Amino acid sequence: MFKYIAQRILLLFPVLLGVSFIVFTIMNFTPGDPATIILGTSATKEDIQKLNEELGYYDPFVVKYTNYVKDAVQGNFGTSYRSRKPVFDEIFTRFPTTLKIASGAILLAIIIGIPIGIISSVKQYSIFDVTGTVVAMFMASVPQFWLALMAILIFALKLKILPSTGIESAKNYIMPIVTLSLPTAANIMRLTRSSMLEVIRQDYIRTARAKGAKEFSVVMRHGFRNAMMPVITTVGISFGYLLGGTVLVESVFGIPGVGTLTINSIRTKDIPQTTASVLFLAFIYVMMMLIVDVLYAYIDPRIKAKYEKKKVSPVGKPQKA
Repeated sequence: MFKYIAQRILLLFPVLLGVSFIVFTIMNFTPGDPATIILGTSATKEDIQKLNEELGYYDPFVVKYTNYVKDAVQGNFGTSYRSRKPVFDEIFTRFPTTLKIASGAILLAIIIGIPIGIISSVKQYSIFDVTGTVVAMFMASVPQFWLALMAILIFALKLKILPSTGIESAKNYIMPIVTLSLPTAANIMRLTRSSMLEVIRQDYIRTARAKGAKEFSVVMRHGFRNAMMPVITTVGISFGYLLGGTVLVESVFGIPGVGTLTINSIRTKDIPQTTASVLFLAFIYVMMMLIVDVLYAYIDPRIKAKYEKKKVSPVGKPQKA
């Protein structure tokens, strides 16, 4: 079991290294220089050139990236060009807001998506199933920023019952959470339905019903329990996506989260802040994938058996622990 988890952890490093390389490359080859951002357009050319030399802006790209990786390994991810503070100071300040929105969105998506998916599979081709499937397909295909704009238009401007921007009160979180949760709930609902339809046609489901088990027990204990694997994968991937995918929604609702910080850093070509923000979101995402893999190992006995240590019996034959 430990070997399985260790293999998954080792896979994190090449992923994060690849993400850092891609972001660092894009930001370095876009127009603009850090000294102009820091000193402003009113600074003299001499001051701008001097500061760029101090920051290593004129170094070859390979040298700049190598130095960045060396510093990052030592825990130094650089200083923001705009705030002149360590990049992770702002990230850690804003991340709780992003985490609240993403956690609320995934919780609401689970509450909506899983029950509807189970009912739709049990009552296949009924009005409930057809209606739920059509609505889910629509919600899964609608862009989140459009939902955010429509929510502001209806609930903030027309009805005036919810605030459109900021995080001053609990009401400010309602529209962002609902906007993020609806497409996610649609995907969870569709996958839950398809997984349940595959499971409830199995022989052991018929056997459970033939033995007189209650329908609720058959559906939940025997059906949903064995259909959980793909659902857990979707929930884990969706939560990781929500943590990194709140960029547009945070921008629309004016929420000071990691997404807004990333957008502002990209606009001002704040290379250290942008690279650190994207790298942080990538780390959160791959950690969610690691948690899903570990849950797999505990839920699926085949994975656990594959990585179980073997003991040798007294007669010399290997036996499983």
